[in-house]
Amino acid sequence: MEDLALFRIKREFQEVMSSEVITQCSIKIELVNDNWTELRGEIAGPPDTPYGGGKFVLDIKMPHNYPFRPPKVRFVTPIWHPNVSSMTGTICLDILKSNWAAAMSLRTILLSVQSLLGSAEPDDPQDAVVGRQFLRNYDMFQMTAEHWTNAYAGGPHSFPDCDAKIQHLKDMGVEENCARSVLSKEDWNLESAAAWLFR
Repeated sequence: MEDLALFRIKREFQEVMSSEVITQCSIKIELVNDNWTELRGEIAGPPDTPYGGGKFVLDIKMPHNYPFRPPKVRFVTPIWHPNVSSMTGTICLDILKSNWAAAMSLRTILLSVQSLLGSAEPDDPQDAVVGRQFLRNYDMFQMTAEHWTNAYAGGPHSFPDCDAKIQHLKDMGVEENCARSVLSKEDWNLESAAAWLFR
C-alpha cells in the first residue's frame, strides 16, 4: 500500500474513533486482522425507519490508491433495502462509484450509508425485487424490512406469522435464510414461496 493511502486511512480511522458526532450516531469502525486495507464498520439503523434498533456490519476494503479511488463497501448483515442487494450486500450509492472525491473520508462513507437507510431510491434499485415491493406495496416492504432487521440485526420487532411460515418451510427441509428470502420475495405468501422452491 502506498504511503499516502496508509497515512490517510490511519488519520481517518482515528477521526472516526474519536468523533463525538460518530459516537452520537452509533457508528463504529475497527481493523480486521490488523490490516489497514480491511476494515469493519458498524452502523445503527436510523430511528423511525424499518431499520431502527438494528446494528448493521459493513465490510470495507481500502484500495492501494486511496483516496483517489473509493473503498469497496458492502453489508455483511443481510438487509432488505432497495439500494442494497439482499443476496450479496452490494450497495448502490453514488459516492462509492462515480461521485467519489478524494476529499471524502471514512466518516463520510459511514454517515452516507447510514443516511441511505432512511432515504431509499427505489427507482434506481440495486435489488429489483425489493425496489418493486417498495413501490407497489410499501406496507409489505416495511414489514419485511423490519422482520429482516429483527432476524439479522437484533431489531426490536416480533413477527410470529412470518416466523411460523419460515418454520413451515424449514420443516419441509428448506434452510432458514433461504426460506426467509423466498417468502420475502413472494410477499410472505406461503403457497407461492413453496411453489417457487419446489418447482
